[in-house]
Amino acid sequence: MAMSFQAKQAMVAEVSDVANRAQSAVLAEYRGLTAGQMDRLRNDARNGGAYMKVIKNNLAKLALKGTEYECMSEAFQGPVILGFSLEDPGSAARVMSDFAKSHDALKVTALSFNGQLLPGEQLDRLAKLPTRDEALSQLMRVMKAPVDKLARTTREPVAQTARAMAAVRDQKQAA
Repeated sequence: MAMSFQAKQAMVAEVSDVANRAQSAVLAEYRGLTAGQMDRLRNDARNGGAYMKVIKNNLAKLALKGTEYECMSEAFQGPVILGFSLEDPGSAARVMSDFAKSHDALKVTALSFNGQLLPGEQLDRLAKLPTRDEALSQLMRVMKAPVDKLARTTREPVAQTARAMAAVRDQKQAA
């Protein structure tokens, strides 16, 4: 069934709005996936903080025009699904990577991060980027380590003295 002009405009506006808010984008060919598998992929995307949309190539090119993902325009060939990371830069890549491991029919063709077009082979690099919470946790661990080391270093002379006094006491009690 053909889409009306208004429906096409609405879809282009929706995808363009999501692209302007997204942190990265993933483009994958879905030829060979069943409707049930596509539903599972979309559900995984919703749960993983990503937005997935099957859109005609020409409409996708229009939607991405003027965004940092315009570089992906040349990669639109065949039936593709477009994924955007909304919560953290790696969310769409993680969803696609996990899904592609169990479904060989899903082939990632292109990625875009910070306005750069990357080949699909770099999916795992983008998928391994930490989430915001993980990055903050790592940063806090790095910032806390010197403080912990200083605290241990300043406590050590007192602890050493206490151990020496305990050893002397034990020696006197034994004698």
